[in-house]
Amino acid sequence: MQKPKIKALIIDDSAYLRAILREMIDSDERFEVVAVARDPYEARELIKKHNPDVLTLDIEMPRMNGITFLKNLMRLRPMPVVMVSTLTQVGAPATLEALELGAVDFISKPSSGEDAELMHYKDEILNKIFWASKANINAVGDEEKKKRPSSSTVAPRGELKAGYICTIGASTGGTEAIRKVVCGLPDVCPPILVSQHIPATFSLSFAKRVNGQTNLNVHEAQDGQEILPNNVYIAPGHSHLKMSKRGSRYFCVLDQGPLVNRHRPAVEVMYDSVNDCCGENALGVLLTGMGNDGAEALLRMKQAGCTTVAQDEETSVVWGMPGSAYKIGAVDHLLCLDKIANFIVKQAYT
Repeated sequence: MQKPKIKALIIDDSAYLRAILREMIDSDERFEVVAVARDPYEARELIKKHNPDVLTLDIEMPRMNGITFLKNLMRLRPMPVVMVSTLTQVGAPATLEALELGAVDFISKPSSGEDAELMHYKDEILNKIFWASKANINAVGDEEKKKRPSSSTVAPRGELKAGYICTIGASTGGTEAIRKVVCGLPDVCPPILVSQHIPATFSLSFAKRVNGQTNLNVHEAQDGQEILPNNVYIAPGHSHLKMSKRGSRYFCVLDQGPLVNRHRPAVEVMYDSVNDCCGENALGVLLTGMGNDGAEALLRMKQAGCTTVAQDEETSVVWGMPGSAYKIGAVDHLLCLDKIANFIVKQAYT
Protein backbone atom coordinates (compact mmCIF):
# COMPACT_ATOMS: atom_id res chain seq x y z
CA MET A 1 0.00 0.00 0.00
CA GLN A 2 1.41 3.38 -1.02
CA LYS A 3 2.12 5.83 1.79
CA PRO A 4 0.09 9.04 1.74
CA LYS A 5 2.06 11.99 0.45
CA ILE A 6 3.29 14.72 2.78
CA LYS A 7 1.12 17.78 2.10
CA ALA A 8 3.05 21.04 1.81
CA LEU A 9 1.78 24.61 1.61
CA ILE A 10 4.06 27.38 0.32
CA ILE A 11 3.71 30.96 1.59
CA ASP A 12 5.83 33.51 -0.27
CA ASP A 13 5.14 36.88 -1.86
CA SER A 14 7.54 36.15 -4.75
CA ALA A 15 5.89 34.44 -7.72
CA TYR A 16 9.33 33.19 -8.78
CA LEU A 17 10.01 31.57 -5.41
CA ARG A 18 6.56 30.04 -5.27
CA ALA A 19 7.10 28.48 -8.69
CA ILE A 20 10.61 27.23 -7.86
CA LEU A 21 9.56 25.72 -4.55
CA ARG A 22 6.46 24.12 -6.03
CA GLU A 23 8.43 22.51 -8.85
CA MET A 24 11.09 21.18 -6.48
CA ILE A 25 8.68 19.79 -3.91
CA ASP A 26 6.28 18.26 -6.42
CA SER A 27 9.17 16.53 -8.20
CA ASP A 28 9.62 14.25 -5.18
CA GLU A 29 7.05 11.47 -4.90
CA ARG A 30 7.01 11.80 -1.11
CA PHE A 31 5.40 15.24 -1.30
CA GLU A 32 2.44 17.08 -2.73
CA VAL A 33 2.10 20.87 -2.79
CA VAL A 34 -1.56 21.30 -1.93
CA ALA A 35 -1.60 25.10 -2.28
CA VAL A 36 0.50 28.26 -2.56
CA ALA A 37 -0.24 31.62 -0.93
CA ARG A 38 1.07 35.11 -1.60
CA ASP A 39 0.68 36.24 2.00
CA PRO A 40 -0.56 35.05 5.42
CA TYR A 41 -4.10 36.25 4.76
CA GLU A 42 -4.42 33.86 1.82
CA ALA A 43 -2.61 31.19 3.80
CA ARG A 44 -5.08 31.19 6.69
CA GLU A 45 -7.96 30.08 4.47
CA LEU A 46 -5.82 27.57 2.59
CA ILE A 47 -4.62 25.98 5.83
CA LYS A 48 -8.24 25.48 6.93
CA LYS A 49 -9.14 24.01 3.55
CA HIS A 50 -6.18 21.68 2.95
CA ASN A 51 -4.84 20.88 6.47
CA PRO A 52 -1.20 20.65 5.31
CA ASP A 53 1.45 18.61 7.09
CA VAL A 54 4.15 21.28 6.75
CA LEU A 55 4.47 24.93 5.70
CA THR A 56 7.28 26.87 4.08
CA LEU A 57 7.03 30.47 5.26
CA ASP A 58 8.74 33.60 3.95
CA ILE A 59 9.76 36.15 6.58
CA GLU A 60 9.49 39.40 4.63
CA MET A 61 6.01 39.81 3.13
CA PRO A 62 3.59 42.71 2.67
CA ARG A 63 0.46 43.17 4.81
CA MET A 64 1.73 40.71 7.49
CA ASN A 65 5.28 39.46 7.93
CA GLY A 66 6.15 35.85 8.59
CA ILE A 67 7.09 36.41 12.26
CA THR A 68 3.68 37.86 13.14
CA PHE A 69 1.92 35.08 11.28
CA LEU A 70 4.06 32.43 12.97
CA LYS A 71 3.20 33.80 16.43
CA ASN A 72 -0.49 33.50 15.66
CA LEU A 73 -0.13 30.09 14.02
CA MET A 74 1.79 28.49 16.88
CA ARG A 75 -0.72 29.84 19.38
CA LEU A 76 -3.85 28.78 17.50
CA ARG A 77 -2.87 25.87 15.28
CA PRO A 78 0.68 24.58 15.85
CA MET A 79 2.20 22.78 12.88
CA PRO A 80 5.66 22.17 11.39
CA VAL A 81 7.09 25.26 9.68
CA VAL A 82 10.30 25.73 7.67
CA MET A 83 11.22 29.40 7.38
CA VAL A 84 12.53 30.67 4.05
CA SER A 85 15.08 33.26 5.08
CA THR A 86 17.54 35.72 3.63
CA LEU A 87 20.85 34.06 4.48
CA THR A 88 22.61 37.18 5.77
CA GLN A 89 23.59 38.58 9.15
CA VAL A 90 20.80 41.13 8.70
CA GLY A 91 18.26 38.34 8.31
CA ALA A 92 19.65 36.18 11.11
CA PRO A 93 17.90 37.78 14.13
CA ALA A 94 14.43 37.39 12.60
CA THR A 95 15.16 33.78 11.68
CA LEU A 96 16.41 32.98 15.19
CA GLU A 97 13.30 34.65 16.59
CA ALA A 98 11.21 32.37 14.34
CA LEU A 99 12.98 29.33 15.82
CA GLU A 100 12.22 30.63 19.33
CA LEU A 101 8.57 30.99 18.34
CA GLY A 102 8.33 27.39 17.15
CA ALA A 103 9.59 27.08 13.58
CA VAL A 104 11.25 23.68 13.14
CA ASP A 105 13.98 24.76 10.73
CA PHE A 106 14.98 27.33 8.15
CA ILE A 107 16.54 27.54 4.72
CA SER A 108 17.93 30.38 2.67
CA LYS A 109 16.49 31.69 -0.54
CA PRO A 110 18.64 30.59 -3.50
CA SER A 111 21.15 33.30 -4.33
CA SER A 112 21.31 32.51 -8.04
CA GLY A 113 19.59 30.50 -10.74
CA GLU A 114 22.66 28.41 -11.54
CA ASP A 115 21.83 24.74 -12.13
CA ALA A 116 24.42 23.44 -9.66
CA GLU A 117 23.18 25.68 -6.86
CA LEU A 118 19.54 24.88 -7.55
CA MET A 119 20.25 21.14 -7.45
CA HIS A 120 21.96 21.51 -4.06
CA TYR A 121 19.15 23.76 -2.87
CA LYS A 122 16.56 21.21 -3.95
CA ASP A 123 18.22 18.42 -1.98
CA GLU A 124 18.48 20.62 1.09
CA ILE A 125 14.93 21.89 1.11
CA LEU A 126 13.43 18.45 0.45
CA ASN A 127 15.44 17.06 3.36
CA LYS A 128 14.37 19.87 5.68
CA ILE A 129 10.70 19.63 4.71
CA PHE A 130 10.70 15.86 5.17
CA TRP A 131 12.20 16.03 8.67
CA ALA A 132 10.03 18.99 9.60
CA SER A 133 6.94 16.97 8.70
CA LYS A 134 8.12 14.27 11.12
CA ALA A 135 9.07 16.73 13.89
CA ASN A 136 7.70 16.51 17.39
CA ILE A 137 5.64 19.67 17.28
CA ASN A 138 4.90 19.38 21.01
CA ALA A 139 8.58 20.15 21.62
CA VAL A 140 8.44 23.43 19.68
CA GLY A 141 4.89 24.74 19.85
CA ASP A 142 4.44 26.11 23.38
CA GLU A 143 5.87 29.62 23.18
CA GLU A 144 5.34 30.53 26.84
CA LYS A 145 6.77 27.26 28.11
CA LYS A 146 9.82 27.64 25.88
CA LYS A 147 10.57 31.08 27.33
CA ARG A 148 10.80 29.75 30.88
CA PRO A 149 14.28 28.77 32.09
CA SER A 150 15.26 25.19 32.74
CA SER A 151 13.41 23.94 35.81
CA SER A 152 14.87 24.49 39.30
CA THR A 153 18.57 24.80 38.49
CA VAL A 154 20.58 23.41 41.38
CA ALA A 155 23.02 25.54 43.33
CA PRO A 156 26.55 24.17 42.91
CA ARG A 157 27.98 22.23 45.83
CA GLY A 158 31.65 21.56 46.43
CA GLU A 159 34.34 22.78 44.03
CA LEU A 160 34.38 22.95 40.24
CA LYS A 161 36.49 20.08 38.89
CA ALA A 162 39.81 21.33 37.54
CA GLY A 163 40.03 21.15 33.75
CA TYR A 164 36.53 19.73 33.37
CA ILE A 165 34.93 20.38 29.95
CA CYS A 166 31.30 20.08 28.85
CA THR A 167 30.51 19.57 25.14
CA ILE A 168 27.10 20.02 23.51
CA GLY A 169 26.18 18.91 19.99
CA ALA A 170 22.90 19.58 18.17
CA SER A 171 21.19 20.11 14.82
CA THR A 172 17.48 20.55 13.98
CA GLY A 173 15.77 22.20 16.95
CA GLY A 174 19.13 22.71 18.57
CA THR A 175 19.32 26.49 18.76
CA GLU A 176 16.40 26.51 21.17
CA ALA A 177 17.56 23.42 23.08
CA ILE A 178 21.03 24.93 23.54
CA ARG A 179 19.55 28.26 24.64
CA LYS A 180 17.41 26.51 27.24
CA VAL A 181 20.32 24.48 28.63
CA VAL A 182 22.73 27.43 28.77
CA CYS A 183 20.14 29.73 30.37
CA GLY A 184 19.55 27.08 33.03
CA LEU A 185 23.20 27.03 34.15
CA PRO A 186 24.47 28.93 37.20
CA ASP A 187 26.96 31.78 36.94
CA VAL A 188 29.82 29.45 37.92
CA CYS A 189 30.08 26.43 35.65
CA PRO A 190 32.59 24.53 33.54
CA PRO A 191 33.54 25.72 30.05
CA ILE A 192 30.91 24.71 27.49
CA LEU A 193 31.89 23.88 23.89
CA VAL A 194 29.02 23.84 21.40
CA SER A 195 28.76 22.54 17.84
CA GLN A 196 25.40 23.34 16.26
CA HIS A 197 24.69 22.80 12.56
CA ILE A 198 24.16 26.42 11.50
CA PRO A 199 25.25 28.64 8.58
CA ALA A 200 28.32 30.84 9.03
CA THR A 201 26.26 34.03 8.75
CA PHE A 202 24.04 32.94 11.65
CA SER A 203 26.44 31.61 14.30
CA LEU A 204 27.56 35.04 15.53
CA SER A 205 23.96 36.26 15.84
CA PHE A 206 23.08 33.05 17.69
CA ALA A 207 25.95 33.55 20.15
CA LYS A 208 24.92 37.17 20.75
CA ARG A 209 21.29 36.20 21.25
CA VAL A 210 22.10 33.60 23.91
CA ASN A 211 24.68 35.89 25.52
CA GLY A 212 21.95 38.46 26.10
CA GLN A 213 19.84 35.96 28.04
CA THR A 214 22.40 34.58 30.53
CA ASN A 215 25.06 35.81 32.96
CA LEU A 216 27.58 33.49 31.32
CA ASN A 217 29.84 34.80 28.58
CA VAL A 218 28.71 33.30 25.27
CA HIS A 219 31.06 33.65 22.30
CA GLU A 220 31.33 32.64 18.70
CA ALA A 221 34.58 30.74 19.20
CA GLN A 222 37.79 32.25 17.83
CA ASP A 223 40.91 30.39 16.85
CA GLY A 224 43.40 30.44 19.74
CA GLN A 225 40.83 31.72 22.27
CA GLU A 226 41.49 30.37 25.78
CA ILE A 227 38.77 28.08 27.14
CA LEU A 228 37.74 29.23 30.62
CA PRO A 229 35.03 28.41 33.18
CA ASN A 230 31.79 30.41 33.03
CA ASN A 231 32.15 30.73 29.26
CA VAL A 232 30.32 29.14 26.32
CA TYR A 233 32.09 28.74 22.96
CA ILE A 234 29.88 28.20 19.90
CA ALA A 235 31.49 26.86 16.74
CA PRO A 236 31.37 29.29 13.81
CA GLY A 237 29.21 28.03 10.99
CA HIS A 238 32.22 27.67 8.69
CA SER A 239 34.57 25.68 10.97
CA HIS A 240 34.90 22.55 13.05
CA LEU A 241 35.52 23.39 16.70
CA LYS A 242 38.43 21.53 18.27
CA MET A 243 40.56 22.17 21.32
CA SER A 244 44.26 22.05 22.15
CA LYS A 245 46.03 21.71 25.49
CA ARG A 246 49.10 23.61 26.65
CA GLY A 247 50.10 22.55 30.12
CA SER A 248 46.88 22.78 32.14
CA ARG A 249 45.26 25.36 29.81
CA TYR A 250 42.87 24.71 26.95
CA PHE A 251 42.39 26.70 23.74
CA CYS A 252 39.89 26.74 20.87
CA VAL A 253 41.10 25.50 17.49
CA LEU A 254 39.05 26.25 14.37
CA ASP A 255 39.42 23.83 11.47
CA GLN A 256 38.04 24.46 8.00
CA GLY A 257 38.84 20.95 6.81
CA PRO A 258 36.44 18.68 4.89
CA LEU A 259 32.83 18.15 5.92
CA VAL A 260 32.32 15.29 8.38
CA ASN A 261 28.96 13.52 8.34
CA ARG A 262 28.00 16.15 5.73
CA HIS A 263 28.59 18.97 8.23
CA ARG A 264 31.06 21.65 9.23
CA PRO A 265 30.98 22.22 12.15
CA ALA A 266 30.55 18.53 12.92
CA VAL A 267 29.73 17.30 16.40
CA GLU A 268 31.92 14.24 15.84
CA VAL A 269 35.04 16.35 15.30
CA MET A 270 34.46 18.30 18.52
CA TYR A 271 33.78 15.20 20.62
CA ASP A 272 36.90 13.42 19.35
CA SER A 273 39.10 16.44 19.96
CA VAL A 274 37.84 16.89 23.53
CA ASN A 275 38.22 13.17 24.12
CA ASP A 276 41.86 13.35 23.00
CA CYS A 277 42.63 16.34 25.24
CA CYS A 278 40.60 15.59 28.35
CA GLY A 279 40.12 11.85 28.54
CA GLU A 280 37.51 11.04 31.16
CA ASN A 281 37.44 14.64 32.50
CA ALA A 282 34.69 15.66 30.07
CA LEU A 283 30.95 15.41 29.58
CA GLY A 284 29.35 14.69 26.22
CA VAL A 285 25.82 16.02 25.66
CA LEU A 286 23.90 15.28 22.45
CA LEU A 287 20.69 17.20 21.81
CA THR A 288 17.93 17.17 19.19
CA GLY A 289 18.87 16.90 15.51
CA MET A 290 18.38 14.93 12.32
CA GLY A 291 20.93 12.41 11.14
CA ASN A 292 23.59 10.69 13.22
CA ASP A 293 26.42 13.21 13.58
CA GLY A 294 28.19 12.71 16.90
CA ALA A 295 26.77 9.28 17.75
CA GLU A 296 29.92 7.23 17.10
CA ALA A 297 32.17 9.85 18.72
CA LEU A 298 29.92 9.95 21.79
CA LEU A 299 30.42 6.19 22.08
CA ARG A 300 34.19 6.76 21.94
CA MET A 301 33.86 9.30 24.75
CA LYS A 302 31.93 6.79 26.83
CA GLN A 303 34.52 4.10 26.17
CA ALA A 304 37.23 6.54 27.34
CA GLY A 305 35.44 6.99 30.66
CA CYS A 306 33.50 10.19 29.99
CA THR A 307 29.92 10.57 31.13
CA THR A 308 27.50 10.83 28.20
CA VAL A 309 24.00 12.30 27.99
CA ALA A 310 21.38 12.45 25.26
CA GLN A 311 18.10 14.31 25.05
CA ASP A 312 15.08 12.03 25.22
CA GLU A 313 12.67 11.47 22.35
CA GLU A 314 9.72 13.19 24.02
CA THR A 315 11.44 16.59 24.26
CA SER A 316 13.48 16.40 21.04
CA VAL A 317 12.20 18.16 17.94
CA VAL A 318 13.87 15.41 15.88
CA TRP A 319 15.23 12.36 17.68
CA GLY A 320 17.82 11.54 15.03
CA MET A 321 21.24 12.28 16.49
CA PRO A 322 20.42 11.46 20.13
CA GLY A 323 18.37 8.44 19.03
CA SER A 324 21.27 7.11 16.94
CA ALA A 325 23.62 7.46 19.89
CA TYR A 326 21.18 5.74 22.23
CA LYS A 327 20.67 2.82 19.84
CA ILE A 328 24.41 2.04 19.64
CA GLY A 329 24.87 2.15 23.42
CA ALA A 330 26.69 5.49 23.54
CA VAL A 331 24.41 7.08 26.16
CA ASP A 332 24.81 6.76 29.92
CA HIS A 333 21.85 9.01 30.73
CA LEU A 334 18.76 9.75 28.63
CA LEU A 335 17.21 12.96 29.98
CA CYS A 336 14.42 15.38 29.18
CA LEU A 337 15.67 18.80 28.12
CA ASP A 338 14.64 20.50 31.37
CA LYS A 339 16.95 18.27 33.42
CA ILE A 340 20.15 18.57 31.39
CA ALA A 341 21.42 21.88 32.88
CA ASN A 342 21.09 20.46 36.39
CA PHE A 343 22.88 17.30 35.36
CA ILE A 344 25.80 19.31 33.93
CA VAL A 345 26.18 21.15 37.24
CA LYS A 346 26.12 17.94 39.30
CA GLN A 347 28.77 16.32 37.08
CA ALA A 348 31.10 19.34 37.08
CA TYR A 349 31.51 19.64 40.83
CA THR A 350 33.44 17.42 43.25
